[in-house]
Amino acid sequence: MDLSWLSANPGLSLLALLGAAFAALLLSKWIRYIPNNRVGIVEKLISRKGSVKTGLIALDGEAGYQPQLLRGGWHLLTPFQYRIHKMPLVTIPQGKIGYIFARDGKDLPPSQALASNAHGADFQDVVAFIQGGGEKGPQRQILREGIYAINLVQFVVLTEDRLFYLPLDPGELETFQKMSAIITERAGWRPVIIKGTDDAVGIVTVHDGPSLASGEIIASTVGEDPHQVTTYHNNFQDADKFLVAGGQRGRQYQVLVEGTYYINRLFATVELIPKTVVEVGTVGVVVSYTGAIGADISGQEYRHGELVAKGSRGVWSEPLLPGKYAFNTYAGKVLMVPTTNFILKWSKGEVGSHKFDENLAEVSLITKDAFEPSLPLSVVVHIDYRKAPLVIQRFGDIKKLVEQTLDPMVSAYFKNIGQTRTLIQLIQDRSAIQEQSGTQMKEKFAQYNLELQEVLIGTPTSGAPGGQIEQILVQLRSRQIADEQVETYGRQQSAAVKERELREAEATAKQQTALTESAISIQVQSNQGKAEYAKAQQQAAQIQTLAGAEAEKVRLMGEGEAKRIKVMAEAQAEQAARVGIAQAMAIEEQVRAYGGPQFQLVQQVMNRFAEAIEKSQVDVVPKIHMGGGDKGGGSLIESLLGLLLSEKAGQLAGVATPTAANPEAEALKALLRQNLTK
Repeated sequence: MDLSWLSANPGLSLLALLGAAFAALLLSKWIRYIPNNRVGIVEKLISRKGSVKTGLIALDGEAGYQPQLLRGGWHLLTPFQYRIHKMPLVTIPQGKIGYIFARDGKDLPPSQALASNAHGADFQDVVAFIQGGGEKGPQRQILREGIYAINLVQFVVLTEDRLFYLPLDPGELETFQKMSAIITERAGWRPVIIKGTDDAVGIVTVHDGPSLASGEIIASTVGEDPHQVTTYHNNFQDADKFLVAGGQRGRQYQVLVEGTYYINRLFATVELIPKTVVEVGTVGVVVSYTGAIGADISGQEYRHGELVAKGSRGVWSEPLLPGKYAFNTYAGKVLMVPTTNFILKWSKGEVGSHKFDENLAEVSLITKDAFEPSLPLSVVVHIDYRKAPLVIQRFGDIKKLVEQTLDPMVSAYFKNIGQTRTLIQLIQDRSAIQEQSGTQMKEKFAQYNLELQEVLIGTPTSGAPGGQIEQILVQLRSRQIADEQVETYGRQQSAAVKERELREAEATAKQQTALTESAISIQVQSNQGKAEYAKAQQQAAQIQTLAGAEAEKVRLMGEGEAKRIKVMAEAQAEQAARVGIAQAMAIEEQVRAYGGPQFQLVQQVMNRFAEAIEKSQVDVVPKIHMGGGDKGGGSLIESLLGLLLSEKAGQLAGVATPTAANPEAEALKALLRQNLTK
């Protein structure tokens, strides 16, 4: 373009420059440029519809802040009618959370703490938000990582690094700062991340929604079914669906496990607690503080509390077996019950790792002989895992069971034992007392759903060093030492004997050759003696056999001779008997012939007398005959004859007057006669 004419006419050139400048000024008022990394908030200064009657945003073209934004580029606007506020795009970094505060919308109901986004959820469309029923105030919905073109007059965006908003009132900055401080305190700028290595669970406390009913401390689980789209809140990440599902404010029964959760911390806070770990050798008995009131399944005869099914309020009948559990410890507690054998020590200076016996001490006894020893005890106990809920139901926990029941029961039992024995007996009969107590106390422990495995008794003490009991124990130890010394001396004596035998063996070994030769010689002589002895035995056997044969011969000959003599004697006896009987019969006949036994006697006497005179040659007639007086006289023969002939002779001879014959004699005679005739 040829502008040489301007130089030829200076006045015209000045006017041209001024016109161009004015034109440029007018053009700048009509045309507005918005960078692509920013947005333009339009404030309408002049409108035929007047100003906004309610709210902050002019939805119908009134004068005021307009809902639409100007994005990057050139925009043609009527000069002096609009004011453009260039604001940055809202940027939420990755892994961070942004919170929204709405300046315009419906007022919050008194029961709500946060604005619902069930109907107004698009923060980049102000018209849709307000007309859809969006509520003013802090919103339940949050912003995830990304870049958002948001009208910062309608919405204030709070992030960890900065505050995105168009200032309208200096006083409102304080409100936003307090809100940011609460979010920071609750670690709300980042999602809830629970790592697998943390072994933790998240306990959720909701700060919005209907309150819990009276008597409830934990809100029940709702909206956990993914198939129910309208109510599935995906672990409290969708606050509105949680409330639609019937969720209530307060601490929740549902817990968060490993994972990442984008939760509005103004709506719900999360507390991480350790998982409930049930170690091997234990079970966890659950005492639930929440849930429906369940039916007691422990039976009508059991009056020690209620045992309920899993999920109900009370002591669960099913214990937790060894493992890790995402258990909400605000909704109940888990009492660990050992299922392996554990030892309770009645000893003040000893405490088990389980701490059940930390308040136990030695049992004080009074013995039969008035000593007062302290008896240390150890009791081995086992709890069946299936009966663990019954134990907790009855006693509350194991420590209460030990201190309130087992301690007085065991102490009383051994006090009774101590009264029946002296101190020495108490010491010496320890094994028997252990066995007896183990047997008798098993039944008592079974009444409390416990299994008594063993009772171990220690040494009684007086509680103070140097007491009388210790003196008695010293005396007993002295006796034992003396007994051991006696045993030692005996063994030393045996050792001396063994040593002597060793020396003899060594000496014998040195003379082994001579001993061997002498032993062989002795064996040879012994063998010769055995041979001679065998020969003598053979000779003796031979002689014995010959003697036996000779004796047998003599015996047989003697028996034959004896039999011969016997036969001859019997024959002679029979002959004599026959002769005698014959003579008797002859005599009897003669007696009868002579007229009786008196005559027979006289005859025999005379015969004997004649034989005597003949043999003695005595004079029958004396050579000198002497007589005198009136007494008369006679010779010996005359006197004898007179005597024989008198009746006195018969009486002197014992001959009675003839009587009738005896029938038995007659029968005998008849028998003899019969035999004689044979």
